[in-house]
Amino acid sequence: MNLKITTLAERPELTGAMWAMPDTWAEFVQYDLVAWSHMVRIAVEWPEYVLIATDDAGRVVARAFSVPFALRAEGRGELPDGGWDQVVLWAFSDLKRGRETDTVSAVEITVAPDAQGRGLSGRMLAALRENARGRGYGEVVAPVRPNAKHLEPATPVEEYAWRTRDDGLPHDPWLRTHVRAGGVVEKVAPVSMTVSGTTAQWRDWTGLPFDTEGLVEVPGALVPVHCAPARGYAVYVEPNVWVRHVL
Repeated sequence: MNLKITTLAERPELTGAMWAMPDTWAEFVQYDLVAWSHMVRIAVEWPEYVLIATDDAGRVVARAFSVPFALRAEGRGELPDGGWDQVVLWAFSDLKRGRETDTVSAVEITVAPDAQGRGLSGRMLAALRENARGRGYGEVVAPVRPNAKHLEPATPVEEYAWRTRDDGLPHDPWLRTHVRAGGVVEKVAPVSMTVSGTTAQWRDWTGLPFDTEGLVEVPGALVPVHCAPARGYAVYVEPNVWVRHVL
């Protein structure tokens, strides 16, 4: 597939098509409150860090979001256990305070369903790395959502993240793409995203009954959801895996 990859700053007229692009995210994921309240703002505040890929027909087939932040600011220094949520909050805090940034974090790389299986995610990752390099940054970090972890939600993520194949590359396909691109798996972010809702909401999101106390395995979830039907709520705490790309 011939791709044209540009920043949203270069092609703002594609904003609507970018958001309208179909994806395969499970419905419940969008109800992480940090994502709900901040994702659209990333495109507004940092369009130069948002990449869009179009095919020969001009159709948007992939997008990649990233944010600049100050990893080495006082009180930080290490990639946070809070993963995706924390790095997005740090980025907006740094923007508000006018703090000088030193690192770029990937936030999302999404490929349209009918364009998957053609290596587009790897090309978008390479473009995201190059975009950060071109803006003077020395590294990109990514709170990676391992894309095959949902097939074994009961497996501890600490075990899954470090599992490798015979060739030494990660077992997980998306982690493997990052490592092949030059990234290094650094640590687990155990509380990277949190989705809480009433049991009625979870029934709407998943079609499951959510009437049993304890852990519920949900299609698309990396780990089980904690269900408390007597109290009327359920909570999903998603772990991600930090990968560091030195440019």
